[in-house]
Amino acid sequence: MRTDSSPGTLPAREHLPAGDAGTPVLDVVIPVYNEEKDLQPCVLRLHDHLKRTFPYAFRITIADNASTDTTPLVAARLATEIPEVSTFRLEQKGRGRALRTVWSASGAPILAYMDVDLSTDLNALLPLVAPLISGHSDLAIGSRLARSSRVVRGPKREFISRAYNLILRGSLQARFSDAQCGFKAIRRDVAQELLPLVEDTGWFFDTEMLVIAERAGLRIHEVPVDWVDDPDSTVHIVKTATEDLKGVWRVGKALATGSLPLDRITRPFGDDPRDRDIQDVPKGLARQLVGFCVVGGLSTLFYLVLYSLFRQFGGSQVANALALLVSAVANTAANRRLTFGVRGSGGAVRHQAQGLVVFGIGLALTSGSLAALSAATSDPGHSTELAVLIAANLAATVLRFLLFRAWVFPDKGDNGRATVVASHTPEHGPSSPTYTTAPQLRAGEVADQRWEDATVHPQRVRPTDTDPRG
Repeated sequence: MRTDSSPGTLPAREHLPAGDAGTPVLDVVIPVYNEEKDLQPCVLRLHDHLKRTFPYAFRITIADNASTDTTPLVAARLATEIPEVSTFRLEQKGRGRALRTVWSASGAPILAYMDVDLSTDLNALLPLVAPLISGHSDLAIGSRLARSSRVVRGPKREFISRAYNLILRGSLQARFSDAQCGFKAIRRDVAQELLPLVEDTGWFFDTEMLVIAERAGLRIHEVPVDWVDDPDSTVHIVKTATEDLKGVWRVGKALATGSLPLDRITRPFGDDPRDRDIQDVPKGLARQLVGFCVVGGLSTLFYLVLYSLFRQFGGSQVANALALLVSAVANTAANRRLTFGVRGSGGAVRHQAQGLVVFGIGLALTSGSLAALSAATSDPGHSTELAVLIAANLAATVLRFLLFRAWVFPDKGDNGRATVVASHTPEHGPSSPTYTTAPQLRAGEVADQRWEDATVHPQRVRPTDTDPRG
């Protein structure tokens, strides 16, 4: 059982509380652009399905992306005739822009969207939103690439879809299987913090949202779907693919430089009440040990390769010092980012300087071991040197972890460290949040509150206090 709880602005997930019968629990958004023929059949079919199968109150929102045909008239007529249907008009195109605008304004705790062609079988809708209602997951996506999915589409679209997801896995280390299926849902409390971090307003919106959510540690639930390709789709494949690749480059660069404030949307671990009762356990210790061991194993291999290389051109002491120096710099940088979650360039020089002190201690241990070996035998074999160095490095590794955790990257979560939270004020609009600081909350403190009461409420700030990058 894990006992660490990462600080963040999101409270622990819990089942949605039972509300009034007329309050919509689910808001399904249908983004449309010049869909005068398909809009009415889609809405009528979706409405009938929800009426028959969905046990909560719901709303269907038509998000019109600056249509130039009679789509606005069809949407207005449907909103007049069906109480659960509403319409929202945007004067600019872009699926991502439509979803961001409607989701930011919606009061429903569960937000979803689907394409107007209804290529995805609606029987997957309830399995899609159920994990979000129960508090099990933060986002949910339909997957056409899951093993049990049944998909009917041409070889061209099949190749493009699989190639795109392979690119995401190779470049952004994405673990979700299908980024572009038009069938997704998200909890509103998650959307409030996540959407301001998503820049794209077009088709890459889905991918960027999922990558950021996954990197922040949010839980993404995947639902296998039955999906039939729409041969009359108006999506421009080449243009969309080009924009998606630009988005992959932009997001990858932001993740590599640490410019995305992922800590704003992390959740405390305390979703399990048993974990909230455990006291005096260092936060993040289990996760940090795993990360440190992985980095340490790779660093040791890197060190041994360098030592073997440098040993060909000099003595054992010189080779050991050079190999340890290079691997120590790489080890500190990797542990800074992967093990202790420090992002951005702030404090990087100081951390490397402290890492060099730790390197000096490791150098003393390994050099002393080599000196002892040389005193014991005049001509030790290369395999013997490596065995002694591995043993000395194991001892230095334990000490390195303790120094990293207590001195180089100390956990200041209990000492009043401030957490950045987003404030969606009318003056700035949903896409331009201002930032202020709120006191650190422990998982146990949040856990005793209800879902709707656990959100950290930001304080109003003066215009001069806003982040200029907001």
